Formats: sequence, structure tokens, C-alpha cells
Amino acid sequence: MLETSIQNQDKNNQVVEKKQLNSVTKKITVYAPDIASKAQPGQFVIFKVHEDSERIPLTLSSWDKEKGTISHIFQEVGYSTIELGSLEVGEKIMNLAGPLGNPSEIKNFGTAAVVCGGLGTAVAYPVAKALKAAGNKVISIMGARSAELFILEDEMRAVSDEVFFSSDDGTKGQKGFVSDILKTLIAKNYNFNIVFAIGPPIMMSVIADITRPHNIKTIASLNPIMVDGMGMCGACRVTIGNEIKFACVDGPEFDAHQVNFKELMQRLKCYCDEEKNVSAETHKHGETCQCHKH
Repeated sequence: MLETSIQNQDKNNQVVEKKQLNSVTKKITVYAPDIASKAQPGQFVIFKVHEDSERIPLTLSSWDKEKGTISHIFQEVGYSTIELGSLEVGEKIMNLAGPLGNPSEIKNFGTAAVVCGGLGTAVAYPVAKALKAAGNKVISIMGARSAELFILEDEMRAVSDEVFFSSDDGTKGQKGFVSDILKTLIAKNYNFNIVFAIGPPIMMSVIADITRPHNIKTIASLNPIMVDGMGMCGACRVTIGNEIKFACVDGPEFDAHQVNFKELMQRLKCYCDEEKNVSAETHKHGETCQCHKH
């Protein structure tokens, strides 16, 4: 694991630590004491790296109020995340806005399942940590395409009573999907009082379909196309029940049983071709679009 760091300096927006978590995933820690002092699980920050950069949202994966730092985990899959990942320790991000969005509802529900896929684990970790601190029994179900792509495994174990793993190729845990494990646990009479689903939209949709017949309260963390992050542009609109909501100010967490996932997934595909083209030009690869996967 590559790691570089410098002593925190009183310079807002400065990158103070950078880690390569695996072949495709990076973590940066930024000195942003105002954001760190107010951050709560489920909230996000809008980044603008340079003057001519676009604004991109990233959910907080951790923060340290004493050190005044916030951390984000991401993959370089488009121009903006490649640009963010190119920053070195000591360099500064031009603009940060946050914490934005409503924090997760945290209380003692009883037994809580935290189901996360891929980069969703970065979002799930502070939620699981807070649920455990509130007195819940926390059952975490983590998924990834292969063993090499799992992140925050030790951290999730530390805040969970039980942890289950699934991988698409069977190289870690059960071969298959996180939804398969959740279905099995429900059949084994795990009495979940709430389920938090955090990951790709298709995963969260399947989780909602599994919990709906059992009337298990299920929360989905949505990641639609977002521009300003403050409710003015309307780009992050989602349909919840029969109402239009803005994920940035009304969410990002919603009742998963009310989310129109089909519409959400259709909207997320709008700019995949453009993102692939920019990514290919910047990274000189032609990877399948990985956009909007937390």
C-alpha cells in the first residue's frame, strides 16, 4: 500500500494524506476544519479541484474533528476523479462546499443490516460506526467484483457484530451478490429492524425488492447526477413515491421501497458515453463506464 503524508498545516483545502487502497481506488484526506466540525454520517462534499474544473460530489467516508480533516474514497473513472486523484500531498483543492445533504437517521433500531457494494462501503462505514455507537446490533454485508477490490474490511469488522462477504467471481466469501446473503439471513430468521443499502442503484433496487415483502424498513443512499448540490439546479431530481425530490437537499437517503430505481438508472446513463470518451482520452483506456457507482 502506497502512503504519503505531511503534518497538518493551517491551510484550508490542502491534501494532507493520500493512499492507494487497491489498484483502482484512492483515498485522500483534506484539511477542512469547518466541514470536519459539522460532518455527520451520510453527508457529502462538493469538490472543485481547479478554476476550470467541474463540481463533483463525494460522500464523506471519515472525518477527524480534532485534526480538522475529512477523507474521501473514490475511483478514477472520469476526468474529474482523475484530476482529483492526480493531486499530491501539499497541493490544494480550489473549492470545497459541505457538509451537504441530510445526515443518516441514527438511533437504536435494534438489529441493523448494512449492505454495501463496491465503493458504497466508503459511505457505509460511518453509518455502521454510528449505528453501533447508538447500541444497535450491526450485521454488515459487503460485496465487490473480486477479493482485491474490497475496501475498509478491518474498519467494518471493528464496528460490526457479524460481517459477511460476497464477490462476483467467488474469490472472497460467497460467490454471488450481497442480495443473496441478505435473502439467506432473512430466511434464517435474522430479525432485521432496518436495512441500509448503499451501492450501485441496481443493487439497492434488488435489496428493496427483498425486504419489501417482510416490511423491513429499508434506506437507500442515492447518487444521481448532481451539479450544484444545493437544490438550485434540479439535476439530482429523483422520484420518491409520487413526488419529485432533490437528492442534495431532500436526501441523499430515502425510503428504498418508494424510490423509482428504473428512472434513476435511466438518468444515470445519460452521460456515460461522454464520460467514457473523456476517461479514455485522459487515462488512455477504454474501460466500461463505471460512473455513478458511489
